[in-house]
Amino acid sequence: MRVALVNPPWRYDHSIYFGCRAPHLPLELGSAKVLLEQAGHEVLICDGQLSGKDDAGLVAEVAAFGADMSVVTTAPTYLFWRCAPPELRVPRAFLDALGDQGGRTVAVGPHGSVTPGATLNKLGVDLVVRGECEEALVELADGHAPATISGLAFRTDGGLTLTGGPRATRFKDLPALAWPDAWIEGHHHHHHRFEAEPDGPGAEVEASRGCPYHCSFCAKIDFRDAYRRRDLPPLLDEIDRLIAQGVTYFYFIDEIFLPQKPLLEALEARQVPFGIQTRIDLWKPDMLDLLGAARCVSIEAGVESLTLEGRALLDKNCRLTTDELAERLIHARRRVPFVQANLIEMPADDDALVAEWREKLQRAGVWANDPVPLYPYPSSPDYRRLFGEPDEAAWERAHAYYLAQFSSLSDIQEEHPLPLPDLEAACAHCR
Repeated sequence: MRVALVNPPWRYDHSIYFGCRAPHLPLELGSAKVLLEQAGHEVLICDGQLSGKDDAGLVAEVAAFGADMSVVTTAPTYLFWRCAPPELRVPRAFLDALGDQGGRTVAVGPHGSVTPGATLNKLGVDLVVRGECEEALVELADGHAPATISGLAFRTDGGLTLTGGPRATRFKDLPALAWPDAWIEGHHHHHHRFEAEPDGPGAEVEASRGCPYHCSFCAKIDFRDAYRRRDLPPLLDEIDRLIAQGVTYFYFIDEIFLPQKPLLEALEARQVPFGIQTRIDLWKPDMLDLLGAARCVSIEAGVESLTLEGRALLDKNCRLTTDELAERLIHARRRVPFVQANLIEMPADDDALVAEWREKLQRAGVWANDPVPLYPYPSSPDYRRLFGEPDEAAWERAHAYYLAQFSSLSDIQEEHPLPLPDLEAACAHCR
């Protein structure tokens, strides 16, 4: 089968989206491609961000390829499934432009994973894959009937059919991904790097998927939930291939980059700068030393709240005190050029406490952000605490709550975010 995997050209005007807006490698599509090709299928990835093509350009690619099945993602790369734009106007616009030129249409991503019926309605696709999509796409391409494939949603005689809950890809033995030279050459962005200007192409990679913790704010119940560590040989093959293509910086998109001595020693031997996101309380000083020696140049560490009560409310399951967290961050900063402590806006943390702590950390070279207001993503425990199990109006409910709750948003968000119905009003079939 000929399968087109599409990352549409994203736009974020008037969105609450607070993730990075630069182009990144579409890892979920790259992972699907390698497994589809292993199974004997022909695959084309069309990326509107990396290629700079608009919907018309992507449609022309898909049509020229002669796709039997076209897959469109509802979030710009796996890195941002946990904080995706709530609105579906961008994939809908691509699908409108595609019409019947791409064969069977399939949506993958965080939206359909939690609200499959609403996603089918808004996008008008034939099928939705719930959870991690790679292996379900192989089964579809192999010709299995949708009713026999777990984790799908589709309409039958006007009714919604679900074939089980969200899927989790095996991932552990995922082969090395391969990207076109032209994409790598054009990938100038070094994600979350601040100590130096890019001196060559950047790339994103995955060493693990999921997280063993269940923090209340983290939207991962329906995808990338259980922690899995990737085998080292294919990961290092992928890294070495990227280095050979000229990459001078990696960003590990792992939900939580946990201490792993063999990987750090392998990275130390390669001496290519990289960035991670992690929890600082899980790193002992000797492993932070090794992390610095491996040439980590950027750590984004979730602290979230400055009080034990606040961290308990968030289900952080953190065993260190706030002072111990600060000591660990400062130790990391002596080894790594950029260390960020992430904070979330919490009622238990008064403004004076936050200001004093941020100043203390900043004097030691650690950057602590202005606390970010929480969006109760439908795949997070917070959503369930506030509203119960998500129904098909979950995104609208979360969005309305968020806009009503916060009079001002963070400095990386749009100044004038719109209600979800307004954002999706331009999509002919979204309502």
